[in-house]
Amino acid sequence: MSGQNRADIYPGLEVDIILKKDQRSGKKTRGIVKDLLTSSAYHSRGIKVRLEDGQVGRVADIVED
Repeated sequence: MSGQNRADIYPGLEVDIILKKDQRSGKKTRGIVKDLLTSSAYHSRGIKVRLEDGQVGRVADIVED
């Protein structure tokens, strides 16, 4: 599932994000969502979130077990 719809993302969800510094390489960082930073319902490049460890990036994938 992609991270473009805000309704699909909530605190406590495990996601892969792309940090600003990794946008060119596309390197993903896995973590747990702490806060949603994008206020709009949809964003073409992914909803911006803050992870529990403080890193900020756009959701690339939602991790589903």
